[in-house]
Amino acid sequence: MTRPVTLFTGQWADLPFEEVCRLASEWGYDGLEIACWGDHFEVDKALADDSYIPRKLETLEKYNLKVWTISNHLVGQAVCDNPIDERHKGILPARIWGDGDPEGVRQRAAEEMKNTARAAAKLGVKTVVGFTGSSIWHTVAMFPPVPPSMIEAGYADFADRWNPILDVFDEVGVRFAHEVHPSEIAYDYHTTVRTLEAIGRRPAFGLNWDPSHMVWQGVDPVGFILDFADRIYHVDCKDTKVRVGDGRRGMLSSHLPWADLRRGWDFVSTGRGDVPWEDCFRALNAIGYEGPISIEWEDAGMDRLDGAPEALAYIRRLNAITPPAAAFDAAFSSD
Repeated sequence: MTRPVTLFTGQWADLPFEEVCRLASEWGYDGLEIACWGDHFEVDKALADDSYIPRKLETLEKYNLKVWTISNHLVGQAVCDNPIDERHKGILPARIWGDGDPEGVRQRAAEEMKNTARAAAKLGVKTVVGFTGSSIWHTVAMFPPVPPSMIEAGYADFADRWNPILDVFDEVGVRFAHEVHPSEIAYDYHTTVRTLEAIGRRPAFGLNWDPSHMVWQGVDPVGFILDFADRIYHVDCKDTKVRVGDGRRGMLSSHLPWADLRRGWDFVSTGRGDVPWEDCFRALNAIGYEGPISIEWEDAGMDRLDGAPEALAYIRRLNAITPPAAAFDAAFSSD
């Protein structure tokens, strides 16, 4: 199945947008999943300056690249998060952080996500990928014991804050693809179910499938594709290497930095970890996913200028897998 392969620019935001375009084009990528930070895509400028988006499109055309998706993970994180603290100050634009009052930050972040939908529509993009934040993630350790009412309040808070945002997505004909990820309202299988239920499974809200965050939690990324077939709005490819087994390295990683071998898991270049990639691509074929395959390149132990083209070659081979194996076809069609 032929699908465009794009490079997510979030890990490249230290470079100017045109330089990332040049590199991606030289490596043979079809386009970019453009991050809304660095100078890659600035939502406020896209809406305020009529020449901003044409200039971006001209740069993409210069390097024979296309865009199907933009991503605003950093601002989306602040919509529901509790607490709001110095971590958010480090990732948010100064105009969103403002004076740092938590509720003010959340409200400004929500307005920015509405504007992200509007800017995406002006760019001609139909999908925005991002995070939602969560007011109840901090309870995941389960001690002190968490009353059910507190969890229910967390999903209600998510719905109250995101439904007005999704109203704007509906108005402009753009969809939001939430990346299922620790620290979010939906971070594994069952929390994804509850998240969709909280907003009445409205079509404006779907999922960005990234298997890396599933594998280290023990969630089956193949079954996830099949069970949430109607909600897979975008695909990010990032790999995970699980390193537990010596009795010291745990899944929560002990606050150790990326690539520290004392961690129980780490991100590695696509094809070098524990994600069952061939089975995953057969499942994507089974559900008829035809959108972009975006490489989110991340490996602290490897030079990214070598890793990004290597990952592209690997995904090209997977993308060439023809109709799904009978087992996957049967799994998808059975009740």
